[in-house]
Order: sequence, then C-alpha cells, then structure tokens
Amino acid sequence: MDQQVPQEFILEAFADPPSVRDVVKGILHTIFFHRFFPSVAPRSREVLDVTLPYVADAELDTMIERRVDELAQQLDAERINNYNNSAKTAIGGSRGGGGGAAGLGIGGVGGGGGGGDGRGTITVQFFEKKRRKAWYGGRDEEVCWESWTVKVTVAEPRTESERAKVRAAMAQTLTATVMKLVTCVNSHKDHIPPITTSEANPFPYQIHVSPSSGGGGAGGGAGDAAAPDAAAQARTGWTTRMGIY
Repeated sequence: MDQQVPQEFILEAFADPPSVRDVVKGILHTIFFHRFFPSVAPRSREVLDVTLPYVADAELDTMIERRVDELAQQLDAERINNYNNSAKTAIGGSRGGGGGAAGLGIGGVGGGGGGGDGRGTITVQFFEKKRRKAWYGGRDEEVCWESWTVKVTVAEPRTESERAKVRAAMAQTLTATVMKLVTCVNSHKDHIPPITTSEANPFPYQIHVSPSSGGGGAGGGAGDAAAPDAAAQARTGWTTRMGIY
C-alpha cells in the first residue's frame, strides 16, 4: 500500500513573552476555522488589533490551551537558558580583555548575541480514517492528509524603542501569516479527503509541540558553545530582518 504524503504548510509567528500565547492560539484557531467541520457558531477574537476567527468547541479549546501552555513553558526555559549562556559568554569575554559595555552585551540584543530570546515549533495534523485490508480481515487506520507547522520566535525587548518595534513587528507578522494561511486554504483543496462518515468530526486531529533543540544543561566544551552561537545567529537574523535590532 502506497504511503500517502500529506500536504504541508509552514507558517511563522513572532511575539514578545506576554503575547506569545494569544498569538499562537489565534493562529491555531484560524487553522481550525477552515478545517473543523462540525457545526459551530462563528465567533471572533481580537489579537494585536487583528480580528481572527475563534472555534467555540470545548474539547478543541482545551487541547489548544494545553499545547500552547506546553510551548510557552518550553520557550520560557529556552529564553532563560539562552540568557544564562549569553551572560557566561560576556563574563568570559570581559575576563579575556573584552570588558566594558560591549563585553557585557549592554546596549541591545544585537550586540549581546540575542540572549533571552527563544524559538519553538507547534504542528497541527489532520487525519482521515482508512480501512486497511488484509487476508484475515481489516482494521481502520488514521492517515495524515494535511500538516501545518508554526515556527514561533519570541523576542524580549529591552528598551522602549525596541518595545515599539517588536509590537509593530508582531502585528505585521500575524497579519502576513493569516493572509498566507487563507491563501493556502483557498489554493489547495484537491487533497481534502471526501467525508465518508456521519461522525460529528470526520477528520481526527493532533497538535504536537516539537522538543526544544536548545538542550541546556551542565557541561562545557566547544560543542556546547557552538549550539548557543548557532541559535543566536538564527535569532539575530530574524530580528534584523524585522528591523528590530
């Protein structure tokens, strides 16, 4: 039996720590608004002054809350780890003769390696139930037909100027992401399976939070130093592209 390749979509989310939950929940509810087939009353919520659809289903809302909390906790842990790594690097640099404001990373994230920021990924998958045939009978299996991956970047502003830029970038990114989401939904329809069941929700779904790649912990060495540097470069590239730092 040929393995079905699901349709995959990649979205981006950008937020400061206090807003990351609302931003991610807003994106997830927008995905489910277009893919949740049970009959629900249409509702909307404001996120960063952007009006987004909201799916008023208790079971779905509970799952979204749990997964977003899991992601937020992971991002908080990574931010703390990155901040500590940046502080250690700065102290080491100052001892080596690179002291002063530059050595301690004072004056913005861009100069200090991006410590205190974090990245994470949350994925939504939709499945259809298929009957697998065998000589001894058959059984139902769930086959993924669509996957949405949301790559989340969290940046913590350190000055009022940065805070204003982050706020503008958050709204800009959220609007662009929702527009991309709607375009994907409207442009890709042929892969949606036919509804062959009378169940309220014909397509089961799952929401996953990818394990953190930060991998903090004790122990030194060149390998440990390389990982924070790579993560810092990725975050700096994002914030520079958004015109924040």
